[in-house]
Amino acid sequence: MARTMAEYLIITGLSGAGRSTAADTLEDHGWLVIDNLPPTLIPKVSELVARPGSKKEKVVLVSGRGGAEYVGELTAAIEQLKQAGNQVGVLFLEATDDVLLRRFKGTRRRHPVAVGSVSEGIARERDVLEAIKRQADVVVDTSELNVHQLRDRVVELFERSDSAGGMQTSVVSFGYKHGVPLEADLVFDCRFLPNPHWVDELRPKTGLDQPVQEYVMAQTETKDFLHRLDDLLELVLPGYAREGKSYLTIAVGCTGGHHRSVVMAQEIARCVQAHGFEPAVHHRDLYR
Repeated sequence: MARTMAEYLIITGLSGAGRSTAADTLEDHGWLVIDNLPPTLIPKVSELVARPGSKKEKVVLVSGRGGAEYVGELTAAIEQLKQAGNQVGVLFLEATDDVLLRRFKGTRRRHPVAVGSVSEGIARERDVLEAIKRQADVVVDTSELNVHQLRDRVVELFERSDSAGGMQTSVVSFGYKHGVPLEADLVFDCRFLPNPHWVDELRPKTGLDQPVQEYVMAQTETKDFLHRLDDLLELVLPGYAREGKSYLTIAVGCTGGHHRSVVMAQEIARCVQAHGFEPAVHHRDLYR
């Protein structure tokens, strides 16, 4: 009987940023979740999952807390999983210092790495985890997400049908005044397009409304942009899949994230789909 290859998701990030919520969400969708497993034991879990006849093909490993040595061990374990032929992704959750501080004060929890104040613990943990954050496939800032929004975001990212090459793709619209999405792999700026905001009857609408869509799509620049972008996607999407990339996030931004970027995200998703992938679409700043 053939050896079972699995999909592994490593959930890590700052304490208070939502690791437990993300793990619980995937557990509700049938993933096997193992919390606070020492990195040195991850290869043992892989051996059990890979046994012939194993039915556990989607595994979440929630990273605990530790210092630089722990991060080094986790990095080595992730590499072992990949070398064994498994699909491996790393989700890093973070939030701003003031939000994390407020969450800890609200729950009266002690920060797990705090020696002095909670603020010092947050700063220390952020510094230690920077190395694993740089290796993450997806980085999600939960500062402005409530529990239900975080659950929805996790489902969008990780609980979808497999697409070509096993690479899960997401298209995110955003507003530059709110910052570029941390998880973005490819970023496109559509602020060069005529802005519906300056058309009185379009200002209160969004890119999900037909009049705004017609306005944006009627621009010559829009057609030229999408044509050239489609050529680029035709080149890079199969390339990323061949290189074993598990998760790809394409972000497109305008000023506020209400009009142009929303329309373009929908159109880019259609282009991605035409190339054999099944993208999730997320409008980050639509209702800000």
